[in-house]
Amino acid sequence: QVQLVESGGGLVQAGGSLRVSCAVSEGTLNSCAMGWFRQAPGKDRDFVAYMTRSGATTRYADSVKGRFTISRDNAKNTVYLQMNGLTPKDTAVYYCAAAPVVTYSGTYYSVTEYAYWGQGTQVTVSS
Repeated sequence: QVQLVESGGGLVQAGGSLRVSCAVSEGTLNSCAMGWFRQAPGKDRDFVAYMTRSGATTRYADSVKGRFTISRDNAKNTVYLQMNGLTPKDTAVYYCAAAPVVTYSGTYYSVTEYAYWGQGTQVTVSS
């Protein structure tokens, strides 16, 4: 059973930084590509960042490119999203997601690729 648990959200001022974490069950990082999405009130869930199973390749939404970094610690079974230069537009619930490689079709930005989701963590950026 794949489980994902996000943590590290909170309130930060504009221009500040925050790192959110996603603890995953054993074996997940060996069998899944990983992604981060976010959802603001009344909006769709949007793609933020992606990392291949090997960790060798990453992809980012244009809106966060150069400010956010996805990374992983295999020993800790944890995926991170480091967020710098935050603005109020980054306010959302941030979700970690896992895409099993056996079903993955290449559209890393699509929610439909991801079979497993965490419960989300709130990030609020004040102006």
